[in-house]
Amino acid sequence: MSDRTIHDVIAQLVPPGSRVLDLGCGNGALLAHLRDSRQCTGYGIELDDTKVHECVQRGVNVIQRNLEEGLSLFDDNSFDVVLQLDTLQNLRNTEAMLSETARVGRQGIVAFPNFAHWPHRLSVLRGRMPVTKSLPYQWYDTPNIRVATFADFEVLARKSGLRIIESFGLTDGRVVKSWPNLRASTAVFKFDRA
Repeated sequence: MSDRTIHDVIAQLVPPGSRVLDLGCGNGALLAHLRDSRQCTGYGIELDDTKVHECVQRGVNVIQRNLEEGLSLFDDNSFDVVLQLDTLQNLRNTEAMLSETARVGRQGIVAFPNFAHWPHRLSVLRGRMPVTKSLPYQWYDTPNIRVATFADFEVLARKSGLRIIESFGLTDGRVVKSWPNLRASTAVFKFDRA
């Protein structure tokens, strides 16, 4: 799935004119897309020097910071929407970051590789860790320190006092609403505090 396809799908979840915080914003392409297509404002947080520079070149406000340090520099409800796309699986304290997301944003949107996608299950049945488009690394060089499924996030959201507003999966650029835990390579959730 192209970045543009993902950006278009995620952008539809973000109300026009929102103040957005993008955690692990990469090169700032999504924030630039939200600015240009949905008239959103906000900030990205990124650690990588090269990606921070790319954000600046795009005209995206970016703060260089390690997400493991939390979001203490932001007050409660500082943002309308907080995005965590492909970041949760890379964090040591996933539950704390999810709580921080709900604290600083009125709504949160997360997306992560769905480990329960049927090709991943098939790889594990064959005795190997999956290597696919959504999990493109070998087990020994992956930046992912966690793997999760669509169903796992639903349990964590309930435990964390979050209300899921919308959820679906993505596979090859298509939205997957039926059986997303099995059929989707990427899980997407929009939530707020219950």
